[in-house]
Amino acid sequence: MCDQDHSAEDLKKYSRRDVGTIAAAVSVAMMLPRVAWAVDVKESEVTITTPDGACDAYFVAPATGAAPAVLVWPDIFGLRPAFRQMGKRLAEEGYSVLVVNPFYRTQKAPTAPQGAATAIADVLPLARTLSATTHTADAKAFIAWLDARAEVDKGRKIGTIGYCMGGPIVMRTAAAVPDRVGAGGSFHGGGLNSANPDSPHLLIPTMKAQFLIAIAENDDMRDPESKNVLRKAFDDAKVKAEIEVYPAAHGWCPPDSGVYSAEQAEKAWGRMLALFKTALA
Repeated sequence: MCDQDHSAEDLKKYSRRDVGTIAAAVSVAMMLPRVAWAVDVKESEVTITTPDGACDAYFVAPATGAAPAVLVWPDIFGLRPAFRQMGKRLAEEGYSVLVVNPFYRTQKAPTAPQGAATAIADVLPLARTLSATTHTADAKAFIAWLDARAEVDKGRKIGTIGYCMGGPIVMRTAAAVPDRVGAGGSFHGGGLNSANPDSPHLLIPTMKAQFLIAIAENDDMRDPESKNVLRKAFDDAKVKAEIEVYPAAHGWCPPDSGVYSAEQAEKAWGRMLALFKTALA
């Protein structure tokens, strides 16, 4: 999971390229394909007032009109060029997208100077400043901010997606504002269910969102029962969820990751767009 180093075996098996050669913004922009029907967008760096301070974030939306909103929770490496490019790509599909710095209480972005090539040990202290309480408080503040924007279509549900440590935050977001969140996506999310009393999966009965849970192959190998626990929880609560193990390593979606898989990242992206098309009506 994103709160620990991947084993040497995982990196040897799944690595697609030398992360030391990444040239951040330039490389990322070249890696993600732009669809032929992409809409023109407008981008801005924004500051959001929360009960705990000022959060720095990236907001990108179609250049004209109002669109359904999507709240993006980055992985442990935080807000960086890779996630700005992913947010922009999503906006070009017709969504108003907010990508936040989850560590704003401690440090403004960038919080990982080498992107996904940053050592996990360097960013773990930041991750440990967050909790179920901060997740919920931030979710409410960010969705309220989105609902105050002219670029957001208030008549349509909001989507939220998270990567690695962002997965549990997505689930808590859907539970914190159930009447607004209509879709949630977790990509190689860590800690979606546990034996703890604040485990995210225990909130499923309070949610009204449809879900996409994309699990990394090596995470499934380490905890093969997790997907079954999640499946039962969603089914018992009668909450729609697509749960699938992808043949890729933890961290396969962000294009600056050493285990990035273009094929599987595109598949997950496509499934996300299909979810938004039906759930953000």
